[in-house]
Amino acid sequence: MSDILIVDDERDIRELIGDILEDEGFTTRLAGNSSEAMSEVNAEPPGLLILDIWLKDSKMDGIDILKTVKRDNPDIPVVIISGHGNIEIAVAAIKQGAYDFIEKPFNIDQLLVVIRRAMETSRLRRENLKLKRRETEVAQMVGDSASFRALTGQLDKVTKSNGRVMLTGPAGAGKEVAARYIHAHSARAGAPFVTVNCAGVAPENMEEVLFGRETADRGIEPGLLEQGHGGVVYFDEVADMPLGTQSKILRVLVDQSFTRVGGADKVRVDLRVISSTNRDLDAEIAEGRFRQELYHRLNVVPIAVPSLEDRREDIPLLARHFIETFNVSQGLPKRELSDEAVALLQTMVWPGNVRQLKNMIERVLILGEGTGPIEARELPQEAPATDGAEGRVVLSGALATMPLREAREAFEREYLLTQINRFGGNISRTAAFVGMERSALHRKLKSLGVVTGAKSGGRVAFVEDDDVQQAG
Repeated sequence: MSDILIVDDERDIRELIGDILEDEGFTTRLAGNSSEAMSEVNAEPPGLLILDIWLKDSKMDGIDILKTVKRDNPDIPVVIISGHGNIEIAVAAIKQGAYDFIEKPFNIDQLLVVIRRAMETSRLRRENLKLKRRETEVAQMVGDSASFRALTGQLDKVTKSNGRVMLTGPAGAGKEVAARYIHAHSARAGAPFVTVNCAGVAPENMEEVLFGRETADRGIEPGLLEQGHGGVVYFDEVADMPLGTQSKILRVLVDQSFTRVGGADKVRVDLRVISSTNRDLDAEIAEGRFRQELYHRLNVVPIAVPSLEDRREDIPLLARHFIETFNVSQGLPKRELSDEAVALLQTMVWPGNVRQLKNMIERVLILGEGTGPIEARELPQEAPATDGAEGRVVLSGALATMPLREAREAFEREYLLTQINRFGGNISRTAAFVGMERSALHRKLKSLGVVTGAKSGGRVAFVEDDDVQQAG
């Protein structure tokens, strides 16, 4: 998309402009009426459109073509030319999104200056689009646990369709990464991926942000839905969308069109919608905070994104991935992880999920000790495991009040539960880590009242007592 389409009903004018631009090294295409112009645009969007206002024997004039092109291809710069010298037409064209306006007869040097600037604008927009695509590409899915494989299996099934997807899961679990994965592997991968942060936009500004606006002084300002035309719009934490906006989004999903704030013309959009939430939308509906009709429209394919707690096996893979990412993006040292650091990471509590792990790795790399392997002592913990230089274990209140035998059993039970869940229920790997024979570990677990089960993707160790409960 780097050529120039010249649309003028006067053959001599369009060929003259074409010859001048060809001499300057540009590639051009020519059209003499609105039908030819729209056919060329639809076949291959140009890098720049030079458009005459008045077109004889055409169904559309220049302003109509301008509106249509800016609606369907907002990134194409349009330079308007006219021999009538009507300043009102120039103002109208600029308001509709034209890059600039040139009167006939035009000065060739002036024309070339405007075209070079417009082509530079087009180039910058293309580079920006490439950067956005790259952002999608680097949002990689990383893991090998059972729950992770189940997730990617579900995501792969929806990539080739246009069905609306609702991603559920706790904050920081990677719902946006999952949404970008769907986009990157779909037929829309080359089109925009636009994120709507429903919790980050003030309710009074939400409609302008989504639908854009038209004002007399600033003309057309496209909203996020218009910017996402042809691609994916991702509603992040959709439960935070204002009720009034929910009704209008419902109408957009039905009609695939909307009107800008302050505008009158319908804007047509082709969008795939992916949403996410960490709330119970059924409860939100019952409380009157979310519209049931919108929920049914968005929740065509529900997919649950597991917490980090449910995929502890993936923690070393994720940590190494983040180390590599920060090395490439920020030049931070590419450090290894010691076995002790891996063990600690897999046994820590992660209320902030994958996002918390990523932030921790970044902090360690910034404040860490040299370029050698990351040691367990470098990992920040909410509650210290030892008491200062003496290295004494800090006992919990409950453990400190137990007799020695009960305390020892309670410690062994929790320690073994933690290690079993760390290794996804794999008894052989657990036994190797804790330094026991597999048969001895089975006997120890039985004596402590611990049973194990193949609970896919989750914690798999249980305590066997009067109230059988899942570990953790």
